[in-house]
Amino acid sequence: MSLIEILILAVVQGLTEFLPVSSSGHLVVANALMEARGASPVKDLLEVSVTLHLGTLASVLIYYRREILRLLSTDRRVIPLLVVGTIPAAVLGVWVKKIAPDSVEEVFLKSPLVAGLLFPVTAALLLWAMHRSKADAENPARPQLEYQQLGMGQTLVIGVLQALALLPGISRSGSTIAAGLGVGLSRASAATFAFLLAIPAILGAGVLEGYEIYKEGSAGTPAVNLAAGFVVSMIVGLGALALLIRWVERGRLAVFAYYLIPLGIAVTAWQLAK
Repeated sequence: MSLIEILILAVVQGLTEFLPVSSSGHLVVANALMEARGASPVKDLLEVSVTLHLGTLASVLIYYRREILRLLSTDRRVIPLLVVGTIPAAVLGVWVKKIAPDSVEEVFLKSPLVAGLLFPVTAALLLWAMHRSKADAENPARPQLEYQQLGMGQTLVIGVLQALALLPGISRSGSTIAAGLGVGLSRASAATFAFLLAIPAILGAGVLEGYEIYKEGSAGTPAVNLAAGFVVSMIVGLGALALLIRWVERGRLAVFAYYLIPLGIAVTAWQLAK
């Protein structure tokens, strides 16, 4: 993969890993668009994907460094919650990578059509979450929780929604923030817990994909190209993360739904017309 292609994907990854629009869906669609414009099929997308995900993981570690340090002291109760919340995605991810036929990954996880069909599902989740959050804020009889107060059952609900984000078109941040608001978290806590939960999920996915690279061998992408992609995805990811937190706290997630619905229609129509 050329440097310019990696940089394009790095910007897409950095923006969409945190904005609730599905990074996996956008990467699948971006790759399909590049192929449609005459680029040869990408052979080294796996190692590029790992590198870009590690870049966005670095964004979370930098942005939430204080919260992560508190996990080792005053917020140690949150660590078991993160473990429980990660289990559904870990189980599903291992099943897809190690047990399910290869056709499952090809048909469901790398399909632009699937991404197009599921973008509006993410939009529906965002619209519902904002409606629920507004209703909770206006109801003094329903106090909003901080993420440190979550129970195991509530955390498992959030974890199940995160697992669904393995599908392209379902946003990890959008689904986990929506689930957090659904179980009664405040907007700020829903966003914080969603991204703390993303740390083991992104890291685990990187380990699984890294193992695939180890088995199959490197596709030969130049190290300088991968390094550039890492840095760009990290920097863009930091900006996107800061923007999203601001929009969540202001109750403006619905804006992303108005982008995802026409995007889903356009991608689906494009794929069905091929």
